[in-house]
Amino acid sequence: MFRGHFEHAIDAKGRTSLPARFRDVLDAPAEQVALILTPALFDPCLHCYPLKAWEELEAKIAALPQFEPNVVAFRRKYLSAAVECELDKQGRILVPPSLREHAGLHKEVLWAGMGATAELWSKERWKAAQTMSEAELASFKAAIAEQFRL
Repeated sequence: MFRGHFEHAIDAKGRTSLPARFRDVLDAPAEQVALILTPALFDPCLHCYPLKAWEELEAKIAALPQFEPNVVAFRRKYLSAAVECELDKQGRILVPPSLREHAGLHKEVLWAGMGATAELWSKERWKAAQTMSEAELASFKAAIAEQFRL
């Protein structure tokens, strides 16, 4: 499981280090690690999947109705934008320009563990996404309490 959040740099070529704790989760030599990056649909970040988890998601999506408009839109926006990235010997991945643009990745990035997957954010966008008004916080608390029956 990917846990925690880690701040890293991204260079002008789009290379950023995958946190060491995340590399440990993958349990494979760096040169054998393949990750899938795709733009998040509703947030200004990237979703990061280990190849096996991505393949499981693809299998689920393949089983959905082929011509249903929302499924078609999902495939176009999420699946078609996915890029396979390999780790280099220094434990870095190269984030393609289109994905860097979607997430606004410049200089400082933040990796957020999300369990079976991870998210890659610009540090400033992460901070903005964490900010909630009092009304938003109250609504969030109520939704979480209901969801988990707290």
